[in-house]
Amino acid sequence: MGSGTAPTPNTQHPTPMKLIIHGGFFSESSTNLETKVAKQEALERIVKNSYEFLKTHSALETVVFAVAALEDDSLFNAGIGSQIQSDGKIRMSAALMDGSTSKMSGVINIEAVKNPIQVAKILQDYDDKVLGGSGATNFARKHGFEIFSTEIPQRLEEYEAKLKGIGTGTVGCVALDKNGKIAVATSTGGKGFEIPGRISDSATVAGNYANTFCGVSLTGVGEDIVSNATASKIVTRVTDGFSLKEAYDKTFAELKEHDGFAGAIAIDSRGNMYHQDSYPSMVFASFDGEDFEVFE
Repeated sequence: MGSGTAPTPNTQHPTPMKLIIHGGFFSESSTNLETKVAKQEALERIVKNSYEFLKTHSALETVVFAVAALEDDSLFNAGIGSQIQSDGKIRMSAALMDGSTSKMSGVINIEAVKNPIQVAKILQDYDDKVLGGSGATNFARKHGFEIFSTEIPQRLEEYEAKLKGIGTGTVGCVALDKNGKIAVATSTGGKGFEIPGRISDSATVAGNYANTFCGVSLTGVGEDIVSNATASKIVTRVTDGFSLKEAYDKTFAELKEHDGFAGAIAIDSRGNMYHQDSYPSMVFASFDGEDFEVFE
């Protein structure tokens, strides 16, 4: 999917609503067909439910709705089911960006919160828009987010067995609403076994970025994504006149130079949706009210 021409913000005519989500990489469970089918079914349910939500809500509200649903599903590495860090604790990160206002908000290494993306949404209304560590957790508590354990037995078993390399999953959503506004949200449970304090890409403009022209959400190895400034490069190139395909081709070619591991979903202001990964296969689904696509 994609477009051969660069988009311009559509402000005069109704824009077909579009929605695309991702749930990390299938490499997390590539030997398990049952898990693959479960992820396909979960993504179909979430993307279609979120599209129904989009009919009566803004793109910003919808990406929070979709990512919260992904956080609530233990199949994915965000919210419930997040990876465990090397000290045995779970710390999560999430970010939200409103393309129409160019405002990004997020939390980094927040603990014991069911839906980090909902904390990020509250921060949209604050001058200090990105909080980390205990500051993020304390902010959540002050705003009514109760202590919630996101640990599940599967992650504990992985931690105890030190099965390194499986935690490359992140979840995300890009939406284009009927008013032509774009928003993007991304949430992660980390890569697993990382040094406490490690910063992922999800709450940075490398992993989560949008403006009036385009929105992009990333999954993969955060260090690779940050080193390549992946999301911001794609959006900037679309803004400068590249088509989505051209922006992806150039950005992923640069990622390939250092063998970067990443996958990205995007929607531009004309309603073109695009997805690409450097190492198959990214877990994704898209829906526009008629056409549905899910990873195979």
